[in-house]
Amino acid sequence: MKIAVIFGGDSEERDVSIASGLQIIDGLRQCGHEVLAVDTARGELSASDEKKLQQFQILDTPPDSNALAEIRSDSALSVYNASELKQVDVVFIALHGGSGEDGSLQALFEVSGITFTGSGHTGSTLAMDKDISKRIMQAAGVPTADWQMCTPLDTAIDNRLGYPVIVKPNAQGSTVGLSLVHKAEDLTAAIAKAGAFGNEVMLEHFVPGREITVGILDQTPLAVGEIIVESEIFDYHSKYQRNAAQEIFPADISAGLTQQVQDLGLRVHQTLKLSGFSRVDFRLDASGGLWVLEANTVPGMTATSLLPQSARAAGIEFPELCDRICKLALTRNR
Repeated sequence: MKIAVIFGGDSEERDVSIASGLQIIDGLRQCGHEVLAVDTARGELSASDEKKLQQFQILDTPPDSNALAEIRSDSALSVYNASELKQVDVVFIALHGGSGEDGSLQALFEVSGITFTGSGHTGSTLAMDKDISKRIMQAAGVPTADWQMCTPLDTAIDNRLGYPVIVKPNAQGSTVGLSLVHKAEDLTAAIAKAGAFGNEVMLEHFVPGREITVGILDQTPLAVGEIIVESEIFDYHSKYQRNAAQEIFPADISAGLTQQVQDLGLRVHQTLKLSGFSRVDFRLDASGGLWVLEANTVPGMTATSLLPQSARAAGIEFPELCDRICKLALTRNR
């Protein structure tokens, strides 16, 4: 197949997306595919451009607003347009956050007749909006922690959830802008921090316990994993810095609980109208209760990211995973 891998972009998750895109490109080439590398903020990359990126490493913090503003002012997205992407068999979307994950790009590709990986615009939009996805999950009987919404301009917040509480942007990934707040005097600053990444801020009841995750591929749950971190939350630093977290696949939990996680993960995937692949994250409380945190429609896709680890523990190596994701896109298009 001729495949365009689009990555990079201009969201706060640009660095993570570059890491994903580079490894997807390598995985697909190992399977014998012709692959074009496209940074939507820079355009199609030459072989020398790709080589320069091989030394790329994710920093401890996301790109700052000044760096992203510069990228946005010189964006190549309008230059590398839909007509050029029609020349490939599949577009592999490796854009994390922003228009690459919120359904905007998926809607553009759908109306343009371009075959692309992952969920369509409806599922992408539903999953990216944390408030909407939690409302849908709650209506479907999926356990999710209680929450309330506010805006960065609200000056007096009646926090009915108690402390500690998670404060985060309503439409961001990779824990960008997220804070764990233990006392009322820190709430305003946390809301302002989250508000820098969107007009809506979510306050979510903090569920202490274990961090659990499961990948979904072609309507089939993969291996369940556990993430162990020294801090209370699996934050940006823990996710992307070497040795900052232990990621155990398969998780050291009972067979019965493993089945519950897989069943619930698939239920979330289907409830939010996702397709192709996704990753669903949970908290496991002290009494054994599972609480769904969110579903990721474009999860991290380096060889050591959580979804590929979930697949590997189920017997699917990284190049095969990338190949199958592309073939699922073709099947859906037919």
